[in-house]
Amino acid sequence: MPRLPRLRGREVVAALQRVGFVVLRVKGSHHFMHHPDGRRTVVPVHAGETIGPGLLNKILKDTELETEELTRQL
Repeated sequence: MPRLPRLRGREVVAALQRVGFVVLRVKGSHHFMHHPDGRRTVVPVHAGETIGPGLLNKILKDTELETEELTRQL
């Protein structure tokens, strides 16, 4: 398994939008994202902070994406 990239929340949101996810709503700094086929996830967008590897793994699991597919969308 390739190493996870160090990404900011805005980068993750943009990459997920490229694969078909849309932002349903924003509550504070949390972007609730939904795909038309039913997959959902929440991405925190905090200024100046990167998403940790554990949370990024959780987002990938929720979205059923592989690390390679996410890095291609960056």
